[in-house]
Amino acid sequence: MEINVLNLSGKETGAKVQLPESVFGVEPNDHAIYLDVKQFLANQRQGTHKSKQRNEIAGSTRKLHKQKGTGGARAGSIKSPLFNGGGRVFGPQPRDYSFKLNKKLKSLARASALSYKAKDNNILVLEDFNFDAIKTKTYVQMEADLNVTNDKTLLVLAGVENNNVYLSSRNLKKTKVITVEQLNTYDVLNAGKLILTTGAVKTLEGALAK
Repeated sequence: MEINVLNLSGKETGAKVQLPESVFGVEPNDHAIYLDVKQFLANQRQGTHKSKQRNEIAGSTRKLHKQKGTGGARAGSIKSPLFNGGGRVFGPQPRDYSFKLNKKLKSLARASALSYKAKDNNILVLEDFNFDAIKTKTYVQMEADLNVTNDKTLLVLAGVENNNVYLSSRNLKKTKVITVEQLNTYDVLNAGKLILTTGAVKTLEGALAK
């Protein structure tokens, strides 16, 4: 798939870039996408939720009243789950939600997501660029020139040398800037428009193979 390269003003530079078929032209595998997105979201969970069980509650273990003859239910102590402030039965405990996926499956999932974007013509390619200073206004102007102001965008850069671009975009809710190494299926699918630099396109095929 061949696509025109744009400059920051949204105009064609006259150059074209070939999107590799192994990344942007595969038959999408929806189940691989599901598993990769599921793993990504699971990895975001801290798993630090915790409730105290009966043996962790501070309180007397004295029997509240005699076993029989009071007309009430039997209760061992004030730490019983039946009472306000008592221990919780089967409450949440800290756990790790992450799980393992094979590298080939993750690569297939990312390629499937990218192929969906290519099929829907939701990919723009920009010539490599950087900002001289950290200015959100500059990034907003770039989006306006590219006619993607109302879209949720994902800009993929070749590397971290474009740190000014990333810092200029942090205050924008519908914008996310990542490097090729940080590319994931969830972010690709969650974006309305995928913006790649020419340097990112060159390194993308090798990065997905890792």
